[in-house]
Amino acid sequence: MAHVARELDLNAYYGPSTIMDRMNVVPGLKTSTAFFLFLRANLVANPSAMSTPDMVPASSHALPPPSPSPLATVDPPNNPVPDDLPPLYVGVLSDEADKVDALNLVADSIAQQRQSSSYHLIFHPYLLAVLAAGLGAAYQYSWRVRRDLGTALMLHAGVVMIYLLSIRYVTAQYIRVAEDMRWSWLASEDGEPDTVIGVRFGRDLIGALVLRLEPPPHASPTGKKRGRAAALRGGKGVIRAWTVKLRYRGQRLGVDMLHEAIRTTRERCGRDAEVGFAREHANSAPVLPEAFNGPARRNEQRAAKTLERVLADWEGSRRRRKV
Repeated sequence: MAHVARELDLNAYYGPSTIMDRMNVVPGLKTSTAFFLFLRANLVANPSAMSTPDMVPASSHALPPPSPSPLATVDPPNNPVPDDLPPLYVGVLSDEADKVDALNLVADSIAQQRQSSSYHLIFHPYLLAVLAAGLGAAYQYSWRVRRDLGTALMLHAGVVMIYLLSIRYVTAQYIRVAEDMRWSWLASEDGEPDTVIGVRFGRDLIGALVLRLEPPPHASPTGKKRGRAAALRGGKGVIRAWTVKLRYRGQRLGVDMLHEAIRTTRERCGRDAEVGFAREHANSAPVLPEAFNGPARRNEQRAAKTLERVLADWEGSRRRRKV
């Protein structure tokens, strides 16, 4: 039997009344009704009255005067911004004290190789195999033979300590190489001093590049200044050291020094003079066997690629000037 929906007539129960009165009978509609009444009142309000409300109290004694904000009484922070930063200078260093600072920077870069090499050696596959063999021997003796937990812990800790101390001892050679840097390193075999290019930030020297200008093979060596300048024509520039202080790396200061090295070389040796890194540069000391020199070789490759880009930019700018 089908059910027929019956229509409910509210008039029969509540009698004649307004629509709002009928809606208010349902409890869930009271809040919605009040909201719509409030919204309708705001929509028909005077726009000028809503845009510029009168916020002045009726009486000066009705409300207390507003207290000042605590932020208004706090003194401004005393960290004045300097008017100007120290000047940044990139060029050839002529003062002897500046060259000594540059030599110290080169020595610091050699000493810093100890950290990167130590990290590389700790996780090198060859040495990890040796460490695993030592730990295995310690396990066989302490646990399989003696069955002593204390002995096992002591032997395993001893193997790891010997592994780390051995790496520390081997990489300490970088410190000795850095300490052996002398003033004589900045001169060639015939006594001609190298050209030192530096980056100075204010009074601090933060970058150094050691450039050796080599005459062509057929040129005869001479000690006279004018003869030396003539002998360099057709020669080349060899970069023997290139470093920037650790905290200033990644700021393209090394690229600026490479530009200066190319400019200096081509002013003294000719507009087509070659510029490259020396095979035996300051950071190429044979401290470790070649199989463990991965970080040093990667650094050399990055330096060579950077120099290639700088040379390409130099050639491009020269062609643009010709056009």
